[in-house]
Parts: sequence; structure tokens; C-alpha cells
Amino acid sequence: MATDQLSLTFAALADPTRRAILTLLADDEATVNEVAAQFPISVPAVSRHLKVLERAGLIVRSREAQWRRSRLQAEPFDDAVAWMQSRTRTWQARMDRLEAHLRRQGAHDERTDPDDV
Repeated sequence: MATDQLSLTFAALADPTRRAILTLLADDEATVNEVAAQFPISVPAVSRHLKVLERAGLIVRSREAQWRRSRLQAEPFDDAVAWMQSRTRTWQARMDRLEAHLRRQGAHDERTDPDDV
């Protein structure tokens, strides 16, 4: 079971229904029934998805009388984006080094006369 925040975030985002729920909640907070009305799945299934999102810290659920409203929580997304950006920078640096190496190799190959080999 994933316990670190980044693992919880990515595990929650792995499901397309949960991503769609987050997209819905990005516009406004909603109750379980309001969310369920947007999907072809049962209210208990939506409730389970909301619990996963809440455990991952991607949403916050509040209680108003008998209603539990869910709203998007941005901080875990910021952490996930920062992690992805650092991986992007790492791979970009590797690709830049590969490109430089291939250019040097190409320049070396152009200097070598095929008739001399």
C-alpha cells in the first residue's frame, strides 16, 4: 500500500473516473449525489472514488448538515507537477548530451574519408 504523498497522488490519478471527478470538482464543490449524476455508475461507486481521492489529499470533504460536499485540493497536484518537471529537466539534459555526442560523432565521421578505411 502506497504511503508517501506522491505515490498516493499518482495512484489516485491512475483511474480515469477519478480524473473525471477531479475535473468536475475543479469547477465547483459538489455532493456525492451531484457527482454521481454526472457518471453512469452508482452512488456507492462514486463514494468509493471520493474516498480514494480524499485519502490521497486531492479533495477535502466537509459536512454541512446532512450533506458532505467535496472540493478540490491543489497542493498534491503542485507536488506531482514539481516531481514531473524535475524528471523532465533530467531527461532533457540527457537528450542534450546525446545530441551533442551525436553531433561530435557526425563531425568526426565527416572528417574521416571513406576511401582511407
